[in-house]
Amino acid sequence: MPHIIAEPCIGTKDTACVDVCPVDCIHPTKDEPDFEQAEQLYIDNETCIDCGLCVDECPVKAIFPEEDLPEEWHDYIEKNAAYYANK
Repeated sequence: MPHIIAEPCIGTKDTACVDVCPVDCIHPTKDEPDFEQAEQLYIDNETCIDCGLCVDECPVKAIFPEEDLPEEWHDYIEKNAAYYANK
């Protein structure tokens, strides 16, 4: 089960999670052209290996295993997938 980045990331985009990800599945990074326009960071569910390292690094507690994602943020499953579908 992949991890999902939810609403607390909006406007924050702290990249501590990017630095600890062993498979480079969290984007956009600060050096990518769409970083400034993106409202949040996203996890690629095709690449995520479910290691969980990003969860503890997120200062706003925005990252959840999909099965633990609060009900009110279930639309972020599709938002994360849609970001990568447009790539």
